[in-house]
Amino acid sequence: MILLNRYILAQFARTFFIVAAAFISIYILVDFFEKIDNFMESGKSMGLVFKFFLLSIPFIVDMLGPILILLSGVITLGMLSNNKELTAMMASGIHLRKIVKPILIGSIISTILFLAMAQWVLPRTIAATNTIWYEDVRGMVPLGIFRNGRYYYKGVEGFYSFARPYPDKNLFLYFSYSSWDKDHRLETLIAADKAVWDKKGWHLTNGQIQRNINPNDYRTTLFTKKRFDFPESPEFFFVPKYQSAELSLTELFQATQEQKTASETAVAETNFYSRLSYTLLGIPLLFLGLPILLLSYKKWGKDLSVAIPASCGIAFVAWGIWGALQSLARVGYLSPLLAAMLIHIIFGVSGFLLLHKQGT
Repeated sequence: MILLNRYILAQFARTFFIVAAAFISIYILVDFFEKIDNFMESGKSMGLVFKFFLLSIPFIVDMLGPILILLSGVITLGMLSNNKELTAMMASGIHLRKIVKPILIGSIISTILFLAMAQWVLPRTIAATNTIWYEDVRGMVPLGIFRNGRYYYKGVEGFYSFARPYPDKNLFLYFSYSSWDKDHRLETLIAADKAVWDKKGWHLTNGQIQRNINPNDYRTTLFTKKRFDFPESPEFFFVPKYQSAELSLTELFQATQEQKTASETAVAETNFYSRLSYTLLGIPLLFLGLPILLLSYKKWGKDLSVAIPASCGIAFVAWGIWGALQSLARVGYLSPLLAAMLIHIIFGVSGFLLLHKQGT
């Protein structure tokens, strides 16, 4: 039985590397043709181009990790079925649970490696690729910093701090703007739950204004909605698209312990739990993908021709639901932990029950 486990586990590992190599090659090929003009126009060498795409590989593997695990497991079991090895094993009295066990072990080992990569490799490689693409190639230098789930910027007349759950939208949460006099005393502090920017200016909701009226006293004014004309617009707050991924898992966790308010803690917890849950998503997807392959073989006599498209469909549905849950958690409509684990529970339990039914 140990020899059988090693054989199936080796099949899983071989399939994983083949699938990963195929996906990485396609991704890099598409990305290369999208970005090569920018590299050439900025006069960068082919050595820098090679370095950029080489350092991009860990990010690609991390992003495709769940579907790599799913497809590797489904294809491994499908190949056993195609070669009649699955039928022979079950005819000789080996339970389906024991046949699937090495595939699940392979998925767990892959997930542990992904977690290690997120902790020690990704922060460095993503920081390097962000520097090459945004600063060296496009000449866009970030003027602020990202710490503990918040962005901090120094403007012409004051300092900005906010959470920005969607970097491509002009929506800012837990926004604050402060200005200081020449003696470094606080002149004005404006804080709001939400800020939205459009061409007419900044629109703040549920906030307060504190103004210094003498050296030892401040006047506080509350407002529900108010428009402000801060000197800076969102274009000023440039951050690389994946800058939050420059933080390791432990740094994201530390950020959840260092927030001062409940709302800021919710954003930090969402960043941490979503990062962790995405890395773990491959296992519940595999739990659901394996019984679908067995069902398609029993019903239609087809396995991989049905199971692979079905698995891709499952992965896209899971990504969609997972993304929607994280959005709800970021704006406070759902617990960050529940948003992170809900898709795992639904897919994992459903897959386990279906797999158990196939084995009886």
